[in-house]
Amino acid sequence: MLPGLLYMLLFVVGMYFFWQSSNDAVTWLSQQIGLENWLQSQRSDWLSFLFLMAGLVLRIVLVFFYFSLFKYIFLIIGSPVFAYLSEKTESILEGKDFPFDGKQLLKDIVRGIRMALRNTLWQTVYVVSLILLSLVPVIGWITPVIVLFVECYYYGSSMLDYSLERHKLSYSQSIIYIGRHRGLAIGNGLIFYLLHGFIVIGWILAPAYAVVAATLSLHKIKTF
Repeated sequence: MLPGLLYMLLFVVGMYFFWQSSNDAVTWLSQQIGLENWLQSQRSDWLSFLFLMAGLVLRIVLVFFYFSLFKYIFLIIGSPVFAYLSEKTESILEGKDFPFDGKQLLKDIVRGIRMALRNTLWQTVYVVSLILLSLVPVIGWITPVIVLFVECYYYGSSMLDYSLERHKLSYSQSIIYIGRHRGLAIGNGLIFYLLHGFIVIGWILAPAYAVVAATLSLHKIKTF
């Protein structure tokens, strides 16, 4: 509950400032390139509509981008809790206790941070490319959907890696395994995002859900 409450607090505050800053960023960009004056001179309702939609899509993509950075910061901070929660879930499933191993827990934490940093880097590359695509009228309208699935994949892969590490898969083997099970990673991340539709309770439960669901999924598959 404590990580969930902390996550909820950071989520609410972060999203407020993220939305405000995305509005400011789009307005500043529009003023710098003289877009508003150009649209007024064209006097075309169709052009105004297209660029209005492009501005809305850009704001949504920017919020996704900001949210992804916040999410990975929380993953890094909460790595000790997530590693413990994944291990505890498996101990319940197996009906046995895993003896506390400080050295192993530290390895789990370091690997979790490493995976979060790696996912942050690659996701940033993809999202920045999609931000540029979102500036293209009509074609750019689908970018929020693409960004959502990219977000889901990388978040889900971070959650799955806790279990894969415990099953002795190396860092590179884990990446390959998750790449072969993209649907599993995307599904985990997608439900994590959908839980945010349940105000307060969903925000509290979302992080813990992602870890437990990932552990349950891999325990059921048992093919590494």
